[in-house]
Amino acid sequence: MAGSKEIRNKIKSVQSTRKITKAMEMVAASKMKKAQERMRATRPYLEKAFNIAMHIAKANTEYKHPFLTPREAVKRIGVILVTTDKGLCGGLNTNVLRLVTQQHKEWRGKGLEVDYVALGQKGLGFLQRLGANVVSSAVQLGDRPHLDRLVGSVKVLIDEYLAGTVDEIHVFYTNFVNTMRQESRHGRIVPIPDRYRTPTGEVRQVEVSDGAWDYLYEPDARELLDGMMRRYTEAIVFQMVNENMASEQSARMVAMKAASDNAGKIIQELQLIYNKTRQAAITKELSEIVAGAAAV
Repeated sequence: MAGSKEIRNKIKSVQSTRKITKAMEMVAASKMKKAQERMRATRPYLEKAFNIAMHIAKANTEYKHPFLTPREAVKRIGVILVTTDKGLCGGLNTNVLRLVTQQHKEWRGKGLEVDYVALGQKGLGFLQRLGANVVSSAVQLGDRPHLDRLVGSVKVLIDEYLAGTVDEIHVFYTNFVNTMRQESRHGRIVPIPDRYRTPTGEVRQVEVSDGAWDYLYEPDARELLDGMMRRYTEAIVFQMVNENMASEQSARMVAMKAASDNAGKIIQELQLIYNKTRQAAITKELSEIVAGAAAV
């Protein structure tokens, strides 16, 4: 059994750790509210943009944008992986990286090549260990995402798609459901699908009949659609990063609260062991004193 001094040192060490986890829990709680507000504020915009994109896909126009036209043969896939820059957020990154690993093996089994764009330090490190082809990355995004930090990395895949090098663009991210629940998701964003999954998990399909929608384009359809589709794709990525950051702060708050609670239990157990050890030492000393007195 460890001595009293060793147990006291362990108690002090766990108490110091609990102070850190408690402080991190409070910081994550304050950041979580702001992250959730930003995430919820951008959801309606993205949903409306998706509906417009689907209406354009069904409209009678002489120009069909490449983002709206699926390709017959898929030989190369582009992937945008959204993770966090920091750890200590439970299984948030582990779950999405496990999903990436499964899909990567499936694609490689079909003979498909995969190009990756990593948004977040954890995802970049994972892809480097995996030996994947990382064409671009953006790390240290901070607590508030800025579109200008993301556009450059995403533009690499968009240009590859328009050039015909990449046939599809997929995204892996963590969707915020509520404070206690975050879901790892995977979806195709280019070519734009005819259905989408809501933040609550419901899959919706845009009901648009052929020829029911048409638009007047100024100055022309090609120029307007090129700009709109790029902004739409960038908005998707921006929303995914917002979802991931809200999930990160929620997961970190929950993880740090659990760590603080566990530290409290460990301190109680160590305190009980310390009391038993101290009592045993006192009893031993009394026994030695009584034995010495009896011998005299």
